[in-house]
Amino acid sequence: MPLSKKPFESISLAIIGSGGAGALTAGAILLEAAGKSGWYGMMSRSVGPQIRGGEAAALVRLANQPVNCMSADYDLLIAIDWKKAERFAAEMPLAKGGLVISDPKGGKIPVIIEEMAATIKDVAMKELAKEIPGGRQNMIAVGIAAGAIGLEIEDLMAVVNAKLADKGEQAVAAGRACIEVGMAQAKNYGDIFKFGKNNPPSDKRWLITGNEAVGLGAVRGGIRFAAAYPITPATEILEWLSPALTKVGGALVQAEDELSSINMIIGASFGGRPSMTATSGPGLALMVEAIGLAAASEVPIVIVDVMRAGPSTGIPTKSEQSDLNIAVYGCHGDAPRLIIAPLSVADCLFSAQWAVHLAEAMQTPAIVLSDQSLGQATALIDRPADIAFMAKRKVYAGQQDEVYNRYTLTANGISPMAIPGTPGGQYTADGLTHTERGSPSSEISDHQNQLDKRRDKISNFDYGDHWAEVEGEGEFAILCWGSICGPAREAMNRLADEGIAVKLVAMRLVAPFLKQAFLTALEGARRTLIVEQSHSGQFKQYLRAQGDLPGKIRHFHRPGPHLISPDEICAQIRDWRNS
Repeated sequence: MPLSKKPFESISLAIIGSGGAGALTAGAILLEAAGKSGWYGMMSRSVGPQIRGGEAAALVRLANQPVNCMSADYDLLIAIDWKKAERFAAEMPLAKGGLVISDPKGGKIPVIIEEMAATIKDVAMKELAKEIPGGRQNMIAVGIAAGAIGLEIEDLMAVVNAKLADKGEQAVAAGRACIEVGMAQAKNYGDIFKFGKNNPPSDKRWLITGNEAVGLGAVRGGIRFAAAYPITPATEILEWLSPALTKVGGALVQAEDELSSINMIIGASFGGRPSMTATSGPGLALMVEAIGLAAASEVPIVIVDVMRAGPSTGIPTKSEQSDLNIAVYGCHGDAPRLIIAPLSVADCLFSAQWAVHLAEAMQTPAIVLSDQSLGQATALIDRPADIAFMAKRKVYAGQQDEVYNRYTLTANGISPMAIPGTPGGQYTADGLTHTERGSPSSEISDHQNQLDKRRDKISNFDYGDHWAEVEGEGEFAILCWGSICGPAREAMNRLADEGIAVKLVAMRLVAPFLKQAFLTALEGARRTLIVEQSHSGQFKQYLRAQGDLPGKIRHFHRPGPHLISPDEICAQIRDWRNS
């Protein structure tokens, strides 16, 4: 939704440190405490590809209104230490007038940081922590950051008490002492970053990750069975689903690999249980053959792909939108499927729930294309509205006195699906071309009829207005999909403040391509900027494959892990306007 009319204020900070330094914990405490002070916010993380240890950074943005992306630069950088920080320092450019807090015994400051126009101050966090029994450097860092931005000790301690309660009163007391020392240090830097409270705080605000929101949306949509093999950055979906499914009578199975997991969910769905798996690009590649089986046999399944930088192993802990081609085209033969892309952390809930509804309603595979920047981000959001979508497939009731044609050619392409054991509902479901009955066939007419059936049922379905978020009017349009919606929406609002009217078209339903709705959404815009996070421009190529795009087109794209920012999108529109 567009930002409110009150002035938008935000501040961005980063806390970095080597493995075990607690940088991510510090960021999480600050974000949750900011929520108790009434702020919205978002935390992303930058870590290396190692299994354990190595560099880590908590990237936090706080604001007086909802935020759906990180800032282009950072006002405050706190380095618990600089070990291996040069690997990801470029991801945290400092704003003009920014402040760097560095422990003088934390290693050599990277050259890239020294070259930034920022003030660098030394704080002996390690020594200060040693003076407190049980003290830790990351809690000193929490105090420095909290003091610099104006968070109150009571809000911080409410979070610390909850996180450290199981470690005893001494750990809580040490945490408070460290925070107080850090806040005292922050007094040396004036009021440049002071925010204070953003009244009124709301007890209806959620602190949730994109992966958790996907899990919740799936369960709300009716998923009762999941099978998956752990993979970064999708594993948290499985960790959330495992206890959640048991509460609603469902189950999760950790399979031995991705091939097993997708075949398990096909089997469970064939048996009448709405089912899903979650993976990333390498796992999706292994699932391609089984996706074709689900399409041919018309068994509904949901596959969540939390995209990461590829190809191959790529950068497992970084984000990219580069799995679009395999999601859309990755099957031999013609195997139509749904491609749904969440537009924000909050929208991960809606998109997952909608995907379950659509897959079940049309008896077809649905792929949800999230990515690392959404899935592993934590956000303070307003509680999403309850959604009515619930898995409901067309089920064969069973008639002993008639022949059951599982794949009968209906007007909308959707045929009743029998649950195993239904009287008179026996049928064969496999990957062979088949008759309406389900018997294997090599007849040209059967092949043509079933191909048309599977294509038409998803092409002609009524998706309503959910296929995209369309906002604003103007000569310019920003056309994007998935996670780029966050920076694109913020860019649209910034440009509006400058008197530049821009329309936003952010596609949630990528496939099937709704051509008429797409053209209607772009009406009135004479110049369209396509924005995506991929090296080869997969989204633009996909759009061009659907037909000529209206008006003048400009394309802005690059691979991850450096995420596209609102500033860059604004610069593209301004440059185009002035050219």
